[in-house]
Amino acid sequence: MAGTLRAAVVTGPRQTVMAEVAIPEPGPGEVRVRIEGCGVCASNVVPWEGPEWMRFPTEPGGLGHESWGVVDAVGAGVEGLAPGNRVVTLSQHAYAEYDLAEVESVVRLPAALDGKPFPGEPLGCAMNILARSEIEPGQTVAIVGIGFLGALLTRLATDAGARVIAIARRPFALGIARAMGAAETVAMDDHWRIIEAVKALTDGRLCARVIEATGKQWPLDLAAELTAERGRLVIAGYHQDGPRQVNMQQWNWRGLDVINAHERDPARYVQGMRAAVAAVAEGRLDPAPLYTHSYPLARLDEALAATRDRPEGFMKAFVVP
Repeated sequence: MAGTLRAAVVTGPRQTVMAEVAIPEPGPGEVRVRIEGCGVCASNVVPWEGPEWMRFPTEPGGLGHESWGVVDAVGAGVEGLAPGNRVVTLSQHAYAEYDLAEVESVVRLPAALDGKPFPGEPLGCAMNILARSEIEPGQTVAIVGIGFLGALLTRLATDAGARVIAIARRPFALGIARAMGAAETVAMDDHWRIIEAVKALTDGRLCARVIEATGKQWPLDLAAELTAERGRLVIAGYHQDGPRQVNMQQWNWRGLDVINAHERDPARYVQGMRAAVAAVAEGRLDPAPLYTHSYPLARLDEALAATRDRPEGFMKAFVVP
């Protein structure tokens, strides 16, 4: 297929331009996907802002990794996928009109999801974090940070039989948490007030499971304070802006199980994506109310700024070519 595609290139801190590059041909074991949309991940914000370790320009389409679309070509040896199949992919250059993906990193979308956006990577992350949390019916679970991931986990933990206490700084986010099933909500304002509020809600026992979903130091400290003795502290936030300090004396004294719920094995990501496809297609999980903002690909800078600044009503943005 001759021709060119349009792709976003980050050329410097908070500066994105559109470039035209050749449409790639899929190699053996690859498929080419015509992208319908790509979610904007909060992890993109830090490299977009230009920390010391970032190198510009990015590769065309780089940073984008939450895409879905339609297969339009397959490479040699590909079985089970054909042009016209609608899919979700785990690929890395999806801020573009087309991207290539290895066949092992592609999940086919069923007809029940036709026409619906599906940022598979973060949805799969939520399913994997739920599995790593080992939530049991009757437990009290605190979720610290209600963005897209925290909201999904609120629904999933509630459906697993837990009583969820959602903690967030934005009134809008607390309302979303209630809609996703949270039994209680607490404003994330004063450190000690939050601890006392959770103690009051748990008769002083604190929480068997606490999921930190912000990627920031203070909420991580808070999450540890809210975890009961022999409880499980689950780190779901992406901590990418420097080292962290932890109160190891407290962790030792309480005998906490501390779980880093991030995956790096692509097969585990895809496993989570398959679980997410099934949950949404079967009606067990409805992320649609969380897709609050959509932008043309050429306005990627605006989408990233909104992801950073969280304007009123913001939960999740995606870009469309």
